[in-house]
Amino acid sequence: MSITHYPEVVTFGGGVGDYPYFLQVSRGLIAGHKRVFKFGYNGDIDDSEETIWDVGGLYAYPASAVTMTATSSSGATDEDVEVTIQGVDASYNELSETVTLDASGTATTTGSFLRVYRAFVSSDTASAGNITIANGGTTYAYVSVADQQTLMALWTVPAGYTAYLFQVDTTAFTVQNNKVATIRMLTRELNGVFRTQNKFDLFEGSYHLDITCPQPIPEKTDIEFRAIADSSNADLRVAASFDIIYIANTAP
Repeated sequence: MSITHYPEVVTFGGGVGDYPYFLQVSRGLIAGHKRVFKFGYNGDIDDSEETIWDVGGLYAYPASAVTMTATSSSGATDEDVEVTIQGVDASYNELSETVTLDASGTATTTGSFLRVYRAFVSSDTASAGNITIANGGTTYAYVSVADQQTLMALWTVPAGYTAYLFQVDTTAFTVQNNKVATIRMLTRELNGVFRTQNKFDLFEGSYHLDITCPQPIPEKTDIEFRAIADSSNADLRVAASFDIIYIANTAP
């Protein structure tokens, strides 16, 4: 079976068990095939479009690869807390680095990130403060005390892979009356612009999409979900998640 194309949904044996393809990918038993589940939340969407992430506003992407500094709002209280930061480097290769907060509650990566799309507390001690991951005053990720994990409905396809979008879920709720959310899925290919790939309205409800013929998304493409409400006092709470399998373009 060539891994340069989306495979049929079959079962695999050969001593590793007879399980569905998707489970085998999640188990890491199919070379060149990986799975990512991304999810985001924005607790206050009004009449300006925002990225569905926990910081609010539109997400800003680094213009070039830069180091990231993690800073806890609790300072020295969070000394020795470990934070793992995930994204891609200047060549769009996957990059993951774990840093340990020092006596001032900060730590800077040795690697440089062109994209950051996930961060989480990875030590056996939870952070006492919120952790901001930033460079030059721009926040690229945020780990709240409540979640110990980022909530970012965005991701970048690493170099050498094609991503296949299988599933999308979104919800929008508010205590206000008759408020509508408009949600967009956007992609930006290398040297391109963000283009709408899906757009729909939600009125106090949820949206689920299973994609029978998965949508291919080429390497080095940014994927992002955004939302806007129909009034300035909508106070919408919007969540979005998406499920992807990404496959190496050449056999490993």
